[in-house]
Amino acid sequence: MNKEKRREILERLRANNPEPTTELNFSTPFELLVAVTLSAQATDVGVNKATDKLFPVANTPQAIWDLGVEGLKEYIKTIGLFNTKAENVIKACRILLDKHNGEVPENREALEALPGVGRKTANVVLNTAFGWPTIAVDTHIFRVSNRTKFAMGKNVDQVEQKLLKVVPAEFKVDVHHWLILHGRYTCIARKPRCGSCIIEDLCEFKDKVD
Repeated sequence: MNKEKRREILERLRANNPEPTTELNFSTPFELLVAVTLSAQATDVGVNKATDKLFPVANTPQAIWDLGVEGLKEYIKTIGLFNTKAENVIKACRILLDKHNGEVPENREALEALPGVGRKTANVVLNTAFGWPTIAVDTHIFRVSNRTKFAMGKNVDQVEQKLLKVVPAEFKVDVHHWLILHGRYTCIARKPRCGSCIIEDLCEFKDKVD
């Protein structure tokens, strides 16, 4: 795909959604960090149902640490892998309290040192909480990038590096959200909704569906 076509795609996505953001509910960087950690192999809707009950009770590292692993599990037991996630969140809270004065660090290395936080989660936090031009590639973005031929790669790391290379600076902060929403609601996995797609004429997917 050439750069002119990519730019037109990005301009249409921006016109359709000028101020995109995550569908996870959060009001602080710490709430976002917890929500993204819980969202692995889970839906945003499912995570929101849990955090809508959790955050009014505990939404700081100290408050969640005080709940303890078993106390936290009671709030997140409807989410997949909740046992492991509860342990990781509690451990992360301890590190935030001991090393970062209870604040979420605006630093990739420090974020990735937290239990349960990998590159993708760090990218989301840096992008959505702090406005960094990072691009977190999940299954939706991986699919959309390859299917449309916008930024092809054999794994998420390759797609991330390609996106960082081909997306102009003015779009970098928002492109993660545009692509994930496009993959979630239009360019879905089994039967993409090509007929209602705002970039169908620009997409290079050969097997389009009416």
